[in-house]
Amino acid sequence: MAVESLPRRSVVDLLEDRLRQDILGGTHRPGSLLPPERELAAGYGVTRTTLKHALTRLEKAGLLSTRHGVGTSVLDYLRLGGADLLPMLATQDSAWLREVFEVRRHIGALIAGRAAARRTARQARSLEELLRRVAEAPDADATQLADVEVHRELARATGNRVYLLLTNTLFNAYLPVRGALRSPFEDAAGAAARLAPVVHAVSEGRPEDARRAAETYLRTTEKLMLSSLKPARRGEAGGRPG
Repeated sequence: MAVESLPRRSVVDLLEDRLRQDILGGTHRPGSLLPPERELAAGYGVTRTTLKHALTRLEKAGLLSTRHGVGTSVLDYLRLGGADLLPMLATQDSAWLREVFEVRRHIGALIAGRAAARRTARQARSLEELLRRVAEAPDADATQLADVEVHRELARATGNRVYLLLTNTLFNAYLPVRGALRSPFEDAAGAAARLAPVVHAVSEGRPEDARRAAETYLRTTEKLMLSSLKPARRGEAGGRPG
């Protein structure tokens, strides 16, 4: 059996995680300037070169802003940030994941209703085929990914590309922790049975039934996934990066 090798984490990776935790946790508050690089590097026990690499990553992630002659300031991500921050935030704090699921539930129900009203005959057939793939998936990981494709097709069936991008955004938000969210997908046949009322209502062009079925499905899977999620752990690297 082939075994996938585990990625090796560099000092820059560990420092990036630690700085991100300290920013999101409030140690470095929005609007404040980080200490001078020499002082900050010494505080985290790393070289200035390592620090610069980590700061660059966090600047690209939208948490920091560096101005020559001024220094590096912590951005107010709740005011200036976008949906691209969600994967990082959901990994940092499980409370964010719960909020992602709340939005997933409301948007998913809306999408299902719109899809039922607008789907083409080809899309109806595609949804039924994708549902079959969920039922026949060989393991939990494959079932989960097959389920995702059903929801992408539902979004496409609305005829509104923004719904598709929103669907992608919500899936991407919990992609980093999806391995811990497999509970609803351990039994492929059961997963397909839960999803079937949504697909059938959309295929048959019943918007209100589709919306209600999606609300039920999303609530059920949300409960299963969150109940199996272990509390988020801070500082998994253990101690200070060196």
